[in-house]
Amino acid sequence: MRAIILASGSPRRIELLKKCGLKFKIIPSGACEETLKRMPSAIVRELALRKADFVAKNNPQAVVIGADTIVVLKGEIIGKPKHAKDAARILANLNGSYHRVYSGVALVCAGKKTVEYAVSRVKMRRLSAGEIADFSHKHLDKAGAYAVQEKGDAFVEKIEGDYFNVVGLPMKLLKRMLKKYSVNLDIRRLSQSPADAPLS
Repeated sequence: MRAIILASGSPRRIELLKKCGLKFKIIPSGACEETLKRMPSAIVRELALRKADFVAKNNPQAVVIGADTIVVLKGEIIGKPKHAKDAARILANLNGSYHRVYSGVALVCAGKKTVEYAVSRVKMRRLSAGEIADFSHKHLDKAGAYAVQEKGDAFVEKIEGDYFNVVGLPMKLLKRMLKKYSVNLDIRRLSQSPADAPLS
């Protein structure tokens, strides 16, 4: 059986794969994350593949998983906040509105490459000014400056699509992709948000 490598140091992605019982190595990618592309789906696919390719060069026989996630509000791409003030601005813009979360996933193994993406529509609940101020210091390492999986935060009112895509790794999509590489991903082990559709 081929080795499996996650080309990411994201604690959320690592936790999701571990919960599925998948045996894998973690090698964070050092790939450049700048792109000239404008379409969200194209951006996440390009960056996910770039990350996987970066790690696959030194691990050509392994199945390398690359992923990239962005938040899009009214056509504006929202990445990780630069600082707490930027996080407060992002949360104020997302406040009470719908936005979309795009995640690209790439698999690279022995010259074979597969790249796909998932998108979820998310409704942010209405936050008070005090909540925005409090939360602006909490999730500086996350696109959109929030974490849907944090139980105490309750940012999200509704999710249309894969809940785990909003966490940072669309598990239904990844399961289908890994199957093409003869790797089984048991996503039934995952607990999910009640707002999400049943896993299959």
